[in-house]
Amino acid sequence: MSGFSPLWDASRSHVKVMLRDVVVEVQVGLHPWEQHPERPTRLLVNVEMYAHSDSQGVGGDPRGFIDYDPIRAALKAWPARPHTPLLEELVEELVQLCLGNPVVEACRVSVVKPDIFNEAAGAGIEVYRVRPRA
Repeated sequence: MSGFSPLWDASRSHVKVMLRDVVVEVQVGLHPWEQHPERPTRLLVNVEMYAHSDSQGVGGDPRGFIDYDPIRAALKAWPARPHTPLLEELVEELVQLCLGNPVVEACRVSVVKPDIFNEAAGAGIEVYRVRPRA
């Protein structure tokens, strides 16, 4: 296909905006011991949003700006949400929020339960998603 340019080209320069190791307590899980409202599950959340450098605005142009505040606000609201059975639901919510910014071309979201198993540092899910083509 002549003239075809992939949406995400890792060989081009890019910028990554991130929130790292955000700690939030949420009602989440399938196991019976995870379904007690008085004992929320501690989660570690990491979000990375990627854009090609030429997508970034210059001179304060807000159209080319990746704002992590909407992600932070969503995470701060999680403790008040109803019980969610699967981490996948939480991850997908964050992915959609990331890709809701038109500058974001790809994102990586991970949610880990650090206290779930004594023999493991954590258990969780990570998703890397590229913006779908129009």
